[in-house]
Amino acid sequence: MTDARDAADGAAPGATRPFARFEWLIAGRYLRARRREGFISVIAGFSFLGITLGVATLIIVMAVMNGFRTELMSKILGINGHAVVQPIDGPLTDYLALADRLGKVDGVKYVIPQVEGQALVSSPSASGGVLVRGVRAQELGKLPLVSRTIREGTLEGFDDGEGLLIGRRLAEQLGVRAGDTISLVTPRGAVTPMGVTPRIKGYRVAAIFEIGMSEYDAAIVFMPLAEAQAYFNREDDVSSMEIYLDDPDAIDKVKPELQAAAGRAVYLLDWRDRNKTFFSALEVERNVMFLILTLIVLVAALNIISGLIMLVKDKGRDIAILRTMGATSGSVMRIFLITGASIGVVGTLAGFALGMIVCVNIEAIRAFMAYLTGTELFAPEVYFLSQLPADPNLRETATVVLMALALSVLATLYPSWRAAKLDPVEALRYE
Repeated sequence: MTDARDAADGAAPGATRPFARFEWLIAGRYLRARRREGFISVIAGFSFLGITLGVATLIIVMAVMNGFRTELMSKILGINGHAVVQPIDGPLTDYLALADRLGKVDGVKYVIPQVEGQALVSSPSASGGVLVRGVRAQELGKLPLVSRTIREGTLEGFDDGEGLLIGRRLAEQLGVRAGDTISLVTPRGAVTPMGVTPRIKGYRVAAIFEIGMSEYDAAIVFMPLAEAQAYFNREDDVSSMEIYLDDPDAIDKVKPELQAAAGRAVYLLDWRDRNKTFFSALEVERNVMFLILTLIVLVAALNIISGLIMLVKDKGRDIAILRTMGATSGSVMRIFLITGASIGVVGTLAGFALGMIVCVNIEAIRAFMAYLTGTELFAPEVYFLSQLPADPNLRETATVVLMALALSVLATLYPSWRAAKLDPVEALRYE
């Protein structure tokens, strides 16, 4: 009865268990094609190479995009507040008391009053527009992105003197170093009977910082708060209050409490509103790159299908002999499933290893390629950052690997099914 049932199911009596050793041996033999089967071996090699490069490229690109977002966010939020308070009903002459009230809100790390204004900076060799920020030395100490990146000079006595803190790229553009003198020009100068005259004043470069983001290193100048109030005719008020939180993502929860703690009409703008367009563009670019590069893996999976179909046609006589020797249709299907899946699995693992190696050494690779080609492959003026970042995300990397494995296995199903359905009589008849 059992033999009859096995025959009805297409299984030989005493059939071996699925994925038996002989199935792996035959699949391995098919992966090592002979000379007359070289063309099939070439297709398998291209499929392996395509999956390897596709997975590696996906991992590298997603890591770089993630690194861009992480680095830019850390630098943007490291020098700009997570929320900014600006006056509505009158100047912020009570900024000290307001800073004290806002600083007591749960979740607020610190509050920095500042005077902000546009100016033209010039030296004997160059000039350019800058954003001047007037802050106190104790507030600068709360910004590690600035205070811990001093490359020349010192912040000692910053509040007492008339020294400025400028970025390295600005210093290079102006051709100055710490201790040199530069001039600031603003149209909001002294009021005279003839109207408002521009104000021009020379300042000593007290220190030079380097954040690593070209936009800030080339365009921001820090000035003592008292001097900035005098320079921009602010008298005893500030232009805004920068609020830094323990958790930037908790801004929705803290925002109503900040409005209540202000005790006056203020305009409160959070970091998402200030950088919405920028981060939205990054997210769209990241998603589009993922979709485009996924096509590389898909094309490699299609190569597996074509390679296996050709292998099935070439091995028709072998399949017929296996069937007559007692191999079930399931065994034949598993043999070709193992053959095709091996290419995908090994290619995916190789792509994962290659992608991670490149991510770890991406800056060294960039520097080497720039030296080899004699060009600047990662211009800070274009990409904002002075180094190429790569931050592999565990979830994204796992998604890429699982997707590649799934596509590789799915690509083997149809050719394997065709091999299992091959009629041994017909195959031997036309040999």
